[in-house]
Amino acid sequence: MSDDLIERAFCTTRQAASLLGVSVGTVQLWSESGVLQAWKTAGGHRRVLRDSVDQLLRKSPARAAPPAAAPTAPAPVAAVHRRPLVMVVEDDLNLLRLYEARISRWPRAPEVMCFDNAVLALLRMGVHRPDLLIVDLNMPGMDGFNLLHCLRHAPEFGAATIAVVTGMDPARIEERGGLPSDVAVFPKPVPFDGLLKVWNSLHEVRALDEGVSHGRV
Repeated sequence: MSDDLIERAFCTTRQAASLLGVSVGTVQLWSESGVLQAWKTAGGHRRVLRDSVDQLLRKSPARAAPPAAAPTAPAPVAAVHRRPLVMVVEDDLNLLRLYEARISRWPRAPEVMCFDNAVLALLRMGVHRPDLLIVDLNMPGMDGFNLLHCLRHAPEFGAATIAVVTGMDPARIEERGGLPSDVAVFPKPVPFDGLLKVWNSLHEVRALDEGVSHGRV
């Protein structure tokens, strides 16, 4: 393949990030998880297939159409969504409806985004980083284990608060490699009281951190 054809067929992660309006780290995350098709040069530089970028622009839930011009750096998360955000990834549609109805009544009136597909959740997470992510483990396609693996290898998601709600028994979870120690694990049926405690604890810690940073504590 000539250099000219390579230039037209592939782009750098920075170029892809500019086209998609997300960070370079998010493009790397999507490449590792298979959302974007990419390969690495002999020198270790990642090249992203332009067709996969175009396909993502067409189907991304975060934007209706590709931008007319290269966007500036992504806005801070707080500017993207004013309300705190809870994201739920679960393939049972009835459970998703229950999650949305219950969580929307939590303190601080969080926005609730529900996905029955882990890949679509990854697409949205590239733009809207959730305050709390609730994940099922046993799902078709990309399951919860793979989703958490992708997130833990992306620095921008390293500090995310994550809760797993699963019907999988602990022995089976260990057979699959286990889960990070900071992930709260709950058995089904969905324990909304336990999840609410995680939510309240998250905001208590943030309020304390903000008080320290402003010299109030």
